[in-house]
Amino acid sequence: MLIAFNKPYGVLSRFTEDGSRHRTLAGFGFPGGVYPIGRLDADSEGLLLLSDEARWTGRLLDPRRGHPRRYWVQVEREPGPEALERLARGVGIQGVRTRPCRAWRLDPPPDLPPRDPPIRLRLSVPTAWIGLELIEGRNRQVRRMTAAVGHPTLRLIRVQIGALRLGDLAPGRWRVLDARERRAVEGEAGG
Repeated sequence: MLIAFNKPYGVLSRFTEDGSRHRTLAGFGFPGGVYPIGRLDADSEGLLLLSDEARWTGRLLDPRRGHPRRYWVQVEREPGPEALERLARGVGIQGVRTRPCRAWRLDPPPDLPPRDPPIRLRLSVPTAWIGLELIEGRNRQVRRMTAAVGHPTLRLIRVQIGALRLGDLAPGRWRVLDARERRAVEGEAGG
């Protein structure tokens, strides 16, 4: 079984408590025996896959496979072409250079419901939305990348894994994927 879940803000990508104030996956009614494949930190939202099939972990998390993940990122200030090019070429974070990726401006910005709680708002600092498509997934990588080019992340949403898109799955909702969608996760077909 492979499940797509729209992880809300403030939820840990794990079933057990860690002593923090954040909720866990235990409160969303998943079938027994499933576990998250990869993770999104508590401050991030969007597409998270869960499965009871161990083979998915190797398929999706092995860096040699270069499995794409797409994010929509709200950042401080308006990144120019230079900042986007730096992101695309790869930036140094924690002493290691990130792999090249796709980086582009989302214009118009995505039409999303407001986050609960709302992001911080500074009237004197504009924000913008960018898209990033990565083939690696280090801890807090997107946040560290945008900070490295001078545009701290305010909101981060994973919208696609392989060719499977989050679509209109509401925050906090999940569904079991059908055979076509499972192929899309591996990038074999549109999702």
